[in-house]
Amino acid sequence: MYRAAQHKRSQFVGSSDHHVSEAFYFTDPEGNGIELYTDRPRNTWLDASGRIAMSTEFLDPNAYLRANLVEATADAPESAGADVGHVHLQVGDVDTAKGFYVDTLGFETTTTYPGALFVSAGGYHHHVALNVWNSAGAGPRAATLGLGQLTIEVPERSELDAVADRLRGAGLQFADDGAAITVLDPWSSEVVLRTREQAVAA
Repeated sequence: MYRAAQHKRSQFVGSSDHHVSEAFYFTDPEGNGIELYTDRPRNTWLDASGRIAMSTEFLDPNAYLRANLVEATADAPESAGADVGHVHLQVGDVDTAKGFYVDTLGFETTTTYPGALFVSAGGYHHHVALNVWNSAGAGPRAATLGLGQLTIEVPERSELDAVADRLRGAGLQFADDGAAITVLDPWSSEVVLRTREQAVAA
């Protein structure tokens, strides 16, 4: 977060405590929103009813840096491991997004916000968020800068076969080359599904 804030072509746009995580938001040089976050332990995510509880509370970025930043981390970028934990997609409407990403692809709904749906697999707080905050009523995505493809890894080929069956049942066209399934979502964003073994090989 410290290095991103210093980069001359990035822009810090805010920070939040989401209960499940602490998050810091930037805009990258292409205009994509980037969220840098760290998860809290999973056993703290659930509310009294056993559901994942997410919130948006103020998080002071300067106080966070003072409490957590150490010189070794600031000076050695390669020492800080990171993964893509989740992706936010701007969609035209949440109900259509749910029909595709939950009912057809098979994600589970974890929580909802006004104008947003959060979905995951395996009990994570969210792998994909679908929102209309800047895109309500939007049609197909333009062929421009931004996210061109979303790749989803699943454990077994049998799960791809189940997705293929649901895609056929929904009347959606897709390609299946034996290694991966490729389909367009309702806004013409390309989604590729493949097994973890195929991802490692690639």
